[in-house]
Amino acid sequence: MQQAPVSSGPVSSGPVSRRPFGQNYAFVVVAVIFVALLCAAGLRATPGVLILPLQKSFGWSVDVISVSAAVGIFLYGLAGPFAAAVMNQFGIRRTVIGALMLMSASTAASYFMTQPWHLFMTWGLLTGLGSGAVANVLGAVIVNRWFTTNRGFVMGLLTASTATGTLIFMPGLAAIVQWGGWQPVVLVIAVCCAALVPLVYFLVPERPASIGLRSYGSTVDDVPAVPSGQNPFAAAISHLVMAAKTRTFWYLFATFFICGFTTNGLVGTHLISFCGDYGIAEVQAASLLALMGIFDLFGTTLSGWLTDRFDPRKLLFVYYGLRGLSLIYLPYSNFSLWSLTIFAAFYGLDWIATVPPTVRIANEAFGDKNAPVVFGWIVAGHQLGAASAAFFAGVMRSTQGNYLDAFIIAGMTGIVAALLSLMIGRHRASPQLATV
Repeated sequence: MQQAPVSSGPVSSGPVSRRPFGQNYAFVVVAVIFVALLCAAGLRATPGVLILPLQKSFGWSVDVISVSAAVGIFLYGLAGPFAAAVMNQFGIRRTVIGALMLMSASTAASYFMTQPWHLFMTWGLLTGLGSGAVANVLGAVIVNRWFTTNRGFVMGLLTASTATGTLIFMPGLAAIVQWGGWQPVVLVIAVCCAALVPLVYFLVPERPASIGLRSYGSTVDDVPAVPSGQNPFAAAISHLVMAAKTRTFWYLFATFFICGFTTNGLVGTHLISFCGDYGIAEVQAASLLALMGIFDLFGTTLSGWLTDRFDPRKLLFVYYGLRGLSLIYLPYSNFSLWSLTIFAAFYGLDWIATVPPTVRIANEAFGDKNAPVVFGWIVAGHQLGAASAAFFAGVMRSTQGNYLDAFIIAGMTGIVAALLSLMIGRHRASPQLATV
């Protein structure tokens, strides 16, 4: 039987061809994914801006609105491992474009909502599924495919984009709320998501080999694996079964649950409402989140740099411990401009600095091929914690009339996570090219 000729030229993948940047084209991909992650983070942070205007417009209670926010946050994480498996089977570009279109359509549809179940479907179910495919697990897949060196730094940079999303969107969205109510806000988010579709289509190849390149820092060719044909759902479950047999997975899952409980679930969703209890206007409170975003952009990028050089378990111990102390401090501050600025700076440096060390531990424990899907399940734990905090704090506010106990309890869980981090076993695996 005659063999098909083997081409020595670059492999084509859709509309993307060989680029003049060489291996540095990896940073073009990172830039596009950074913006996509930024937009998804802005979408997920938007319910924190909508709580007060939806109360005024429809009379819905905080706990009703918090349920929808909690569902969206939970699905934002739960969709991660399945999204990673879908990316492996059908490609990054198709998965991300489909997710962006779903995010745009569902947020646009919420413009017409009049009932709580409309909020649940749009900002809970549909945006949760869409944004879950454009989350930290996407960053992990990009890093493993496009980089052999500097992985911690790049993962820190991509992770920081979620804080930058808060930085860019929150104050502006709060200003739009004061100007025109909640409806213009959802249209802005819908347009931003739709605008990203052509960028991803034209600028993001599936992998370096798709445009005849090697991953950044590699001296050998990137040889993509042939898709297994396994159902993505079954693939995600099989990775969970494999990882669940190890203590490392459960320690990472538990600490990331607390990470979500103490960040976007509590502070990201309820800080504006918490500040409102002390007479602080929405735009001013949103500016605190923006300030946290500024500091986290530096803090998480620095965390990535540190992760390439130091024991990630010790870094996690420091991050979680400092975060817990800052949350315990906040309710006892006087909520003056000075005390809130100190909290925003201190807490912002640590907002999601935990991601690069967690990704490194996952890569070392499970290997580059399996780590993105396993990390997706760890992120599911993060979002389960965030959803729990969004719901828990909303209930505490409705039943007790304040957020005091919610923040104290969250701070104590941060101390627990710090101790758990030191219990994680260390696996030293040699670097390898990702074949997923």
